[in-house]
Amino acid sequence: MATPAEKLASSLEVLKKFQSSKGVAVIKSKDISRTHRDRLVANGFIREVIKGWYISMRPDEKKGDSTSWFTSFWHFIPAYCNERFGRDWFLTPEQSLAIHIGNFSVPKQLLVRSPKGKNNKIVLIHGTSLFDMASAMPHEDSIIQKGGLNLYTVPAALISTSPGYFSRNPTDARTALLMVKDSSDILGMLLEGGRSLVAGRLAGAFRNVGRGRIADDIIGAMKSAGYDIRESDPFSDVAPHIITTRGTSPYVNRIVLMWQQMRNTIIDNFPESSGLPRNAAAYLKQVDEIYVNDAYNSLSIEGYRVTPEIIEKVRTGNWKPDTDALDKEYRDAMGARGYWQAFQVVKNSINDVLKGKNPGLVARNDHSKWYRELFAPSVTAGLLKASDLAGYRKDQVYIKGSKHIPLNPDAVRDAMPAFFGLLKEEKNPGVRAVLGHFVFVYIHPYMDGNGRIARFLMNIMLAAGGYAWTVIPIQKRNEYMNALERASVDQDILLFSRFIAKLVQSSGKRFKSK
Repeated sequence: MATPAEKLASSLEVLKKFQSSKGVAVIKSKDISRTHRDRLVANGFIREVIKGWYISMRPDEKKGDSTSWFTSFWHFIPAYCNERFGRDWFLTPEQSLAIHIGNFSVPKQLLVRSPKGKNNKIVLIHGTSLFDMASAMPHEDSIIQKGGLNLYTVPAALISTSPGYFSRNPTDARTALLMVKDSSDILGMLLEGGRSLVAGRLAGAFRNVGRGRIADDIIGAMKSAGYDIRESDPFSDVAPHIITTRGTSPYVNRIVLMWQQMRNTIIDNFPESSGLPRNAAAYLKQVDEIYVNDAYNSLSIEGYRVTPEIIEKVRTGNWKPDTDALDKEYRDAMGARGYWQAFQVVKNSINDVLKGKNPGLVARNDHSKWYRELFAPSVTAGLLKASDLAGYRKDQVYIKGSKHIPLNPDAVRDAMPAFFGLLKEEKNPGVRAVLGHFVFVYIHPYMDGNGRIARFLMNIMLAAGGYAWTVIPIQKRNEYMNALERASVDQDILLFSRFIAKLVQSSGKRFKSK
């Protein structure tokens, strides 16, 4: 008779067949035997989303952890909708535009339109839901499939979206407009439907993002066809933006627009800079003094089980995992050694900044060194492969518990040079510090270590403004993560800028009191 372990192994073999290349499985109960299903549920390998539908999960996930669901969300939706509606379903124009520009944040409620819709709310898990709206299918030329999702094309979505979309979601809307390269992509639909009001709004929207030629073509063609058209700017109530990019990816354009949209909020909420510190040696001495406190908190935020005592042993060179029996218990704290090594390189970067070098250039040139030092001890110990130090990630990554889905690997390679270009050109130290941290984790260029590197980067930008090294305490982890989530998902940087500003002010007072 098979042992319990052998039975579970056979069920895991079945689960493996359902998993995609990304390790995600969406399973209909009718496609798996009850024996396998119950065994996988009992051992924490799958969980029910709604009656008859399951997703894969990690067995070590704690109760209430949303990571598996947010990771599986955009895999579950097409599987579920194809089963219910066949090919006759599509996402709204607004959600279609979000997907086209690479914004895969999980919505609280996803609207799905279909002739077979029942105008019914389907409650999912972790505060999410799906609403199946009864709606006729648009013309087939207006629909495109992307990642299994049935979407409006970008031109069709811009025509069909509500007027308020542009002011509610200016970054997404402007990024989508910049994807339209020629007026012919959109004119046919406007002329065929005689949509003069929409044409006037889109002409104003294109002119707002610097696409005056497309705006003129729309107006000219509509007037030539006998329509009375009046141009209006749907962004009139939104802060203006200067678009300098041409022919770049939507991911780059979105980051540029986010930066411009957020910087004034940061300036309004951040303490004024005092300029470069006059005494570089004294500043670096203060950085050294704060190392143990910073390492403990930064590593703890990432879930490492380390203590100040371990960190102190690493700092003083007394950490000997190969000879000390007690230290062998802390092989999993390899991150502490990596943090110490990275910290030494970061101090060199700060020294360059204190000498007057552009902090954006310093970060661009040095951030890969910080990353390599963070994980070099794990490679030496055989916990990671040497190839893991090669550079930016080659796979999709997800953030535990976050509705924000970081950029795909190809987009990372476009976005990072643009990010460092913005950092280099930015003149305000507070903006460099806050957006340097936020945009780095928004892109999430590495498979691991993004939070630690972002906090290093933030502190280098702070040094350039004369601010003290600032520790984000583990006790404020939830507030910190919630502020980052708000900025990533809702494009609202206010909470994060105030959070960092308050810590910076506290750090400044502490150092002044010495």
